[in-house]
This record gives sequence, structure tokens and C-alpha cells, in this order.
Amino acid sequence: MATTLLRKTVLTAAGVVATAGGIAGPAIAAQATPAERAAQVVTTDRKHGERELDVRYEAQPNFYFCGPAAARNALSVQGKNIDVHAMAEEMGTTEAGTNSINDITPVLNKETGKDVYKSTEIPVDKVGDKVEKLRADVVRTVDDGRAVVANIAGTATDTDGNTHAFEGGHYISVVGYRDGGKVVTIADSANPDQASYRMDVDELARWIASRGYSSS
Repeated sequence: MATTLLRKTVLTAAGVVATAGGIAGPAIAAQATPAERAAQVVTTDRKHGERELDVRYEAQPNFYFCGPAAARNALSVQGKNIDVHAMAEEMGTTEAGTNSINDITPVLNKETGKDVYKSTEIPVDKVGDKVEKLRADVVRTVDDGRAVVANIAGTATDTDGNTHAFEGGHYISVVGYRDGGKVVTIADSANPDQASYRMDVDELARWIASRGYSSS
């Protein structure tokens, strides 16, 4: 796998302040007590190319557990309830974060089945070429009843016009899609007040650029 996937991902203290337009308060609260919300109802509308999975959301308990938390939220759509600290130990997560998507994929496979998930890189200079693959991977994975985990960095804007900034890097789960995958639904462990939002898939591809995602 290319070295771009091996770049360290860490949501620094400064990154917490910048996240989603400055949510230092909610983010710090989430560190103390993981916020768990009621599961969403699974919805499927094949006519309009739409599906949402049942997520038993939990916020990350500290600023560097975004990788384990994203994996934990992703696996919750399969009815699995795995302790985020146990996942962090398996991924080698430290205060420097979780190294790459390659540390997430083996844990997803351990809980789901051998070689179910695989890592895919999106190079910065190939974003336009990778959008269609990302869209197809999200649709296939969600249709299989699973969620995608993505390693992102930088700032992106959701379909409501809200910005989400993780300059030091972050991990999210993709748990649904609409319009045949042109728009995706994200579960974000960073802030329980913005636990779920939608984003155009091409915007998500740019957000992942230089890093990667894990899909089935």
C-alpha cells in the first residue's frame, strides 16, 4: 500500500476547537462521557436509490479515539456492540491517533469475516478518477448491511452548508446513501450535536484524498 495511507491521523486539541466550526465545548463533554443515541430506523427506497442503516451511535471518549469510535459505530449497524477501548488496543491507537486505514481494516474483518473489508487509497492527484469507485463501494457496502470507514483530513462542507474541519485528520463512518450514492450519510463521532450529516460523494472523495477508506 502506498505510503500516503500510512500518514498518521490525529485530532489534536487545536483540531477539536476547529472541528465543525469550533465545537470545543461539545467535544470536551464527549471526552468525559460517550454520548449514545437511539438507533435510527433502517430505511430503504430502491426507487430513489436510497438506504440508511441502523446506527447505534456513540461519541468518541477523547480527542484521539476517532479511529476506534468510527469502527465501533460502523460495526453497530451489524448489531455488534464492541467496547471502543478494546478496539483502540487492537488498532494500536495512542495519543498520536490511529496510524492509517490499514489499522482499521483488520479489526473490521476480525468482527465481520475474513477479507470482507479491504482498504482503498485515494491519491490527491486521482480524486476525480476515484469518485465513481467510492460511490460504488459505498452503495455495495451499505446494500450488504455494512458501513464504510473513511480516513479524512482537511475541511469539507455538507449538503446543509455546514463545514467540518479536521486539519490533523479524523475517521468517520459512512452509513447510508441517497440518489444512487451521489449523496452519502456520515456518522461522525467527534461531536454528538452533529452526529449525522449528508455530503456529496465527490466532496467526500476530496476529503479522503491522500488517505483511504475501508469498504466491503
